[in-house]
Amino acid sequence: MTGRSVPPVTTIGGTVELHGHRGARGLRPENTLPGFAHAVELGVDVIELDVGLSADGAVVLGHDQALSPANLADTVPAWPDDPAFPYVGTPIRELTLAQLKTVDAGVRQRDDAFARTQRPLPGTPIPTLAEACALLAPTGVGLAVELKTDPDWPDEEVALFTAAVAAVLAAAGMTDRSRLLAFDWRVLSEARRNHPALGRTALVERKTLVPGTRWLAGLPSGDPVAAARAIGATALSPEHAITTPGLVDDAHAAGLPVVVWTVNEPEDMSRFIKYGVDAIVTDYPDLMPAAARNRRPEPSRERVI
Repeated sequence: MTGRSVPPVTTIGGTVELHGHRGARGLRPENTLPGFAHAVELGVDVIELDVGLSADGAVVLGHDQALSPANLADTVPAWPDDPAFPYVGTPIRELTLAQLKTVDAGVRQRDDAFARTQRPLPGTPIPTLAEACALLAPTGVGLAVELKTDPDWPDEEVALFTAAVAAVLAAAGMTDRSRLLAFDWRVLSEARRNHPALGRTALVERKTLVPGTRWLAGLPSGDPVAAARAIGATALSPEHAITTPGLVDDAHAAGLPVVVWTVNEPEDMSRFIKYGVDAIVTDYPDLMPAAARNRRPEPSRERVI
């Protein structure tokens, strides 16, 4: 792993950041310590990861609110005759850390493109955010931590979860190079009020921008750039299918860097770089040549993302 220091800033019009999606999901098991280590070896600037909150208050890694059979497998119960076993399929917030730690996260269970390109690492456990921070703190990479909530969560649970994540990052000394990501923009509002030192990235996709959406914390969906500024976001992160030159230009005019996700084809990476995006999130960090990340510098402002 490298020892370089990459602060959580980007220069609009300058170098394009490379973000490893769930570590390097196309190459190693997602949201695992070996996956993060491999992504760092490939030269990512930022590790993107997903977190949930266990029943006993531990911040653990996992993309879905319930343990997914796509990438997780049961092994043994945490204790004999545990009535909650098997655990896969159960919401993270209904399981303790001891139960979660029995689950194998090292082998892709679904026969899909990722199963064909990932190197399986059987026996790899679900890590905590604290364990991920301990691994990544010496490397200098940034952290993009997505909190997996939805509009059905009570406000108090969103606040509790956000505070727990912020506390782990602070304890690890990672606040200054971390940013929180959320589709449920109440997380961003909560972070702005109570954890302002953290970057706040507004995630958007087609389903969260429909009229009457509940994902944007009551803000209208017609102008995602204006809504992101209103919620106090420090960056906008749209899915690739809705990322256009116009959206990038509008975000930059509002002072918001653009972090496009999830881009897995080199020609698409080149296209989005031409659009002027500030960061690219990919499952395959090995496909983005370093030379392609340096576009012509332009007068700009630094922004926390």
